[in-house]
Amino acid sequence: MNIVEPQLIKAEQIRVCGIVQGVGFRPLVWRLAKELGITGNVCNDGEGVLIHAFAESSVLNNFINRIQTEPPPLARIDSLQRSPLLEQTTPDEFEIISSDKGINMTGIVADAATCSDCLAEVFDSNDRRYRYPFTNCTNCGPRLSIVKAIPYDRINTSMQDFKMCKACQQEYDNPVDRRFHAQPNACKECGPQLSLLDNNAVVVEADDDVETTCELIKQGYIVAIKGIGGFHLACDAMNVETVKTLRKRKRRYHKPFALMVRDIDVIKQYANVNEIEEHLLKDKTAPVLVLTAKENSLPDDIAPGQNTLGFMLPYTPLHQLLLSEMQQPIVMTSGNSSDEPQCIDNEVALQQLKKIADYFLLHDRDIVNRLDDSVIRIMDDKPRFFRRARGFAPESIA
Repeated sequence: MNIVEPQLIKAEQIRVCGIVQGVGFRPLVWRLAKELGITGNVCNDGEGVLIHAFAESSVLNNFINRIQTEPPPLARIDSLQRSPLLEQTTPDEFEIISSDKGINMTGIVADAATCSDCLAEVFDSNDRRYRYPFTNCTNCGPRLSIVKAIPYDRINTSMQDFKMCKACQQEYDNPVDRRFHAQPNACKECGPQLSLLDNNAVVVEADDDVETTCELIKQGYIVAIKGIGGFHLACDAMNVETVKTLRKRKRRYHKPFALMVRDIDVIKQYANVNEIEEHLLKDKTAPVLVLTAKENSLPDDIAPGQNTLGFMLPYTPLHQLLLSEMQQPIVMTSGNSSDEPQCIDNEVALQQLKKIADYFLLHDRDIVNRLDDSVIRIMDDKPRFFRRARGFAPESIA
């Protein structure tokens, strides 16, 4: 420890509250402190993030400003309080220290659409996560859907059953890595895996389950797909007979079906999209957005009697891989019979949906909390919720 002149160095305690755990907040603080020459420590505790910082006043002011203006993508700062520390000696370095569990008063983060960094890895043939459908990092991926208890640690999620391989563990332990303490961190060597079955629960042998699923959808089959917060029933939206069959089997005779497409350009072929709507479609929340349909754009059975269509973009690597093979929209409606809850369990889905779906694309990561897709429409240039769920829940409304 170095004795320092009191008039040169200030010692402060900084308390940050809000959505600040499980979002890469401590690594951000650590990186900024290293860059600015600040010493001290940062930890999670029951109230949020607690920082002890030692530096000149001007440096601390810059530090605080950058914390507030450069937060991680999934963070939300509700309050930041500064108070003096009595210590007059400063540590030699800045470090991330063990969390103080305490009584947890922090929030759980909403599930977030795949970030651009993870997406680039998924489609990079030289990357170790190439075509891995459960790629995620601190800035994206499942949160509420996998949480069993707080604090948000891997042992309290459905990822506890998947022991990280050496490479994933190194990422998880490295404060410089964007996967530092990313609780769902995994790869094809150690993480969740896909399986493709028919509706008799017989495994379909395939070199690539996602590519085979794409072919089945193109051939007119209905596929139940296990996603991040529940099952969807998927089929080719341009195949009138298949859409009619889905309506009959699901007993959903009139309500519109939600649609998923690979990118915004495909949506613009079928619906009018303004700048506000485009921004929301591409947002980390990735809702179903109700848009004004263009004339004769899709079969009437998609949204009977409506002049609107509900579109969403792929929000997980699995959906990204699936839609990358599709030129046309696919129906992506909740995996249930009409008026029943959306299925989240593999065995339950195989029983309850076997008379609706021809095939099942499953994975072995449990869904802890059911999450339907959020549904929004822009009215008077503001988002209005029809359903506030995935991407928004459980964050509070001010």
